[in-house]
Amino acid sequence: MENKTDLIKITISELLRISTLYQRIEEMPIPVDSQTEVSTREAHTIQAIGENRKMSVTQVADHFGITKSGASQMIKKLTQKGFLLKRQATHSNKEFELSLTPLGWKAFEAHERHHGEDYNKLINGLEPFSISQIATLSVLLESLGAIMENRISKRGKTDKDK
Repeated sequence: MENKTDLIKITISELLRISTLYQRIEEMPIPVDSQTEVSTREAHTIQAIGENRKMSVTQVADHFGITKSGASQMIKKLTQKGFLLKRQATHSNKEFELSLTPLGWKAFEAHERHHGEDYNKLINGLEPFSISQIATLSVLLESLGAIMENRISKRGKTDKDK
């Protein structure tokens, strides 16, 4: 039988495996129509903007926990592909408002269909677990997220000092 430390190590290994799989899924294409595809990562950006109707680059960065530079690169890519409109914000000369084009809305709907299937599978897969077990999983994931955010934050401060 494993002790607590061994079980923690096994859990961390499984989370790392899941993280790698998730990264691969993020690159998988979602068909928008017969001629257009969008990666899952791109679709998540489209989804966030669609759900909020309008967002700024800063809001996209904050939403995903990434840098403004990273968000700007994704926004530029999605704008060039015709999924997003980028307009000067009325309240600021430094900000842009992002919204979906008709093609962006098609991608949003395609992702919703695609995501809905996986979401239902997740709910059905977790249904047999007790509320206590799900609460424990939630607390575990929040703790791991906080550790990761702290590491990224420290790394950002170190990089800025160079």
